[in-house]
Amino acid sequence: DSLSRLFSRCGRVQSVDVCEKPVPGEKKEKLKSKFFSCKPVTGFQVAYVVFRKPAGVQAAKALSREGPLLISTESHPVKTGISKWISSYAASVVDREELKAEVDAYMQDYDKKMAEEEAKAAKEEGVPDEEGWVKVTRKGRKPGLPRTEAANLRVLEREKQKRARKELLNFYAWQHRETKREHIAQLRKKFEEDKQRIALMRAQRKFRPY
Repeated sequence: DSLSRLFSRCGRVQSVDVCEKPVPGEKKEKLKSKFFSCKPVTGFQVAYVVFRKPAGVQAAKALSREGPLLISTESHPVKTGISKWISSYAASVVDREELKAEVDAYMQDYDKKMAEEEAKAAKEEGVPDEEGWVKVTRKGRKPGLPRTEAANLRVLEREKQKRARKELLNFYAWQHRETKREHIAQLRKKFEEDKQRIALMRAQRKFRPY
């Protein structure tokens, strides 16, 4: 607002865009929402002032002869300090009704756009183009899966991989059980051998547990 007021002496200002750094080409479409927008640019900034008529640019170039331009004046002071913090906080408070109205309007436009695209796709489905190609859509019992032979092959390949992983896991589980069973058998065998050795030592009066 301050830059627009400052350069309005040169001609009618159409827009003022503040950027983080100079960008080539045309500016991007400005976001219309005041709730969903990019974070404000802080620190050093670059401003693009667009006049409605080319004469405004020539008048702006001649301003350098008049000396420095003051953004904050007594008649139009720029808020700083605590007054700026208070206004920033007040602007950060969201009006629920206004936010709801904006979201509802956006969703209505989105639903309308999607309905138009679906109607267009349904109209073009099965109709060959100029070269005789027929466009294959994703509609059907499973909308997320294109009805092509390649898709069927991919599904079969995934099922094959799943079965292979399952069989491998089953084999590992069986191997683990067999290893555990063999370990228990070895412990039992060792226990029996120890019993026989102790019985033999008792018979020879050589067993002294204490």
